[in-house]
Amino acid sequence: MCYLYILKSYNFGRRYIGITGNIDTRLSKHNSGGVRSTKAYRPWVLAYKEEFETKKKARIRELELKKSGNKREEVFKKIEV
Repeated sequence: MCYLYILKSYNFGRRYIGITGNIDTRLSKHNSGGVRSTKAYRPWVLAYKEEFETKKKARIRELELKKSGNKREEVFKKIEV
C-alpha cells in the first residue's frame, strides 16, 4: 500500500502534499525536522489521506493535486469541513 497525504501546519496555515508507504513514520520525520521543506512550519498534523495499491498510482494523484489548483482546492475544502 501507498498513501497520498496532506499535512496541515496550524501555526502557519500551510499545507503539504506527499506520498509514503508509512504515514506514522513520515509524519514523525516531518515533525522532527527531518524534511527540509517542512521543518520551518512545525508542528504538522495529518489532515487527509488517500490509499493506493501502488506507489505509481499515488504519485500520479500527487502530481494531479500539485499541478491542478481546482482539484487541490476541492480536496482542501473537504479538509476544512
